[in-house]
Amino acid sequence: MHERAGQLAKPEDLINVDEVISAYYDLEPDVNEPGQAVSFGTSGHRGSSLDRAFNEAHIVATTAAIVEYRQSQGYDGPLFIGRDTHALSEPAWRTALEVLAGMEVRTLTDARDSFTPTPSVSHAILKANGAGTPGGVRLSGAGLADGIVVTPSHNPPRDGGFKYNPPSGGPADSDATSWIANRANEILRQGWRSVPRNPHPEQSEFIRKTDFLPSYVDSLIDVVDVEAIRSAGVRIGADPLGGASVDYWAAIAERYGLNLTVVNEKVDPRWSFMTLDWDGKIRMDCSSPYAMASLRQVMEGGSAPYDIATGNDADSDRHGIVTADGLMNPNHYLAVAIEYLFTHRPHWSQGCAVGKTLVSSALIDRVVADMGRKLVEVPVGFKHFVPGLLDGSVGFGGEESAGASFLRKDGTVWTTDKDGLIAALLASEILAVTGNTPSALHEEQVARFGASAYERVDAPATKAEKAKLAALAPEDVAASTLGGEPIVDRLVQAPGNHAAIGGLKVTTKNAWFAARPSGTEDIYKIYAESFKGPEHLQTIQEEAKQVVAQALAK
Repeated sequence: MHERAGQLAKPEDLINVDEVISAYYDLEPDVNEPGQAVSFGTSGHRGSSLDRAFNEAHIVATTAAIVEYRQSQGYDGPLFIGRDTHALSEPAWRTALEVLAGMEVRTLTDARDSFTPTPSVSHAILKANGAGTPGGVRLSGAGLADGIVVTPSHNPPRDGGFKYNPPSGGPADSDATSWIANRANEILRQGWRSVPRNPHPEQSEFIRKTDFLPSYVDSLIDVVDVEAIRSAGVRIGADPLGGASVDYWAAIAERYGLNLTVVNEKVDPRWSFMTLDWDGKIRMDCSSPYAMASLRQVMEGGSAPYDIATGNDADSDRHGIVTADGLMNPNHYLAVAIEYLFTHRPHWSQGCAVGKTLVSSALIDRVVADMGRKLVEVPVGFKHFVPGLLDGSVGFGGEESAGASFLRKDGTVWTTDKDGLIAALLASEILAVTGNTPSALHEEQVARFGASAYERVDAPATKAEKAKLAALAPEDVAASTLGGEPIVDRLVQAPGNHAAIGGLKVTTKNAWFAARPSGTEDIYKIYAESFKGPEHLQTIQEEAKQVVAQALAK
């Protein structure tokens, strides 16, 4: 833990914006260096220009590869593009527009020339492809739309990010991202400067404006009971954390007459107003008690000015919920949101399932079982929820890292990417309708289903060990017990969709752990939970390391 975690950033913590942007244009990557090549993780390509990992060359090559990919798939409708508030987002956005105009792709960008949250882009793609119409979303035929979001999500200010959303509206699957990354790296090797570009995209007939904000805001009534929030007079404090939702929250308050205050309207690519995260870095992680320290202090003062306070990350695909009890653990809020939605959405199908990542809390499993609903457990990555959200077979998809989306009130698709805005508004709906805060409802769940201790820790691993961990088989686990209980499952594939976990999950009646290799560091991540208390959790964590070490030693 950093000694200044939770304290306001100092001048020496801040990036030099001019240096970061100059490096974007001046430094050129060596594609033969793995850290400098294009590489798509669960949320696109990310990196810093200062490390030659996110530079003009990357964006030219990646945009050109996306154009070639969409052509190969027959996607000939408009491409929606949005960006967040990171320093590298605007130059990367402009580079992408130059390539899209040069390669004659009909592109729609924000009418305000401003920031666009990830869920707003997903909403626009799906709407263009038929969402909200009797025919629903179509994924074949002429005129299909897709999109790009320029964002590294909650990453530190020095980073940039670039992700592709196909016509399904959510994160692209690994087949698409692998193709795009490989082709982008080929273009880097062959000479990225030969890619066609229009240096004046604003004058191009292929670049047009679209009303992202009003289209999204006006549709919120279809997914959240904003009238209940307004009628109850819920006092809301919404903190964009300097991200893309800053204008959206003000528009939502005005459009629906909500008692909503935008806590901080400042946009600063250095994020000088942020408190430091656990490791001393500036990180817009709205699920972190350290990054959310300022909002927590406002709410925990004894005479809080708001009934509910919320935070979002830089591209607004994550949510943080704060009540007078403090910042909610993301897993706890997911469990409350799930129970509320599935008991207050009468038009959702009775066969509609709950989606969760396999590293999310088992409290969700107990809540879902009590409601008699089906649980769909998938690997880490929101892309795994896309098919179910699209066809309405999954009503809610949620991740332990505070990302979620859910269906419209009529049981049809809203977004297939994470939506931190509706997740935040839902907390106020819950209070308005039930009279209880989400944190109070969590305590009721604990009384019924038990309290759990949950934590993620890291352990060192070489590249070879990480590769072996990702390829383990169930029989590689020799242990028969974990934390004094018999092991009931050894999983390397997710039970919800049989997709590879890229690691291992071991479960008992009252505890579990999952181990996954990091994609960027020489470590592996251990997620663990126990319904037998914090001391038992520590036992699970220690035994998890032994189980993994024995499996890797074979």
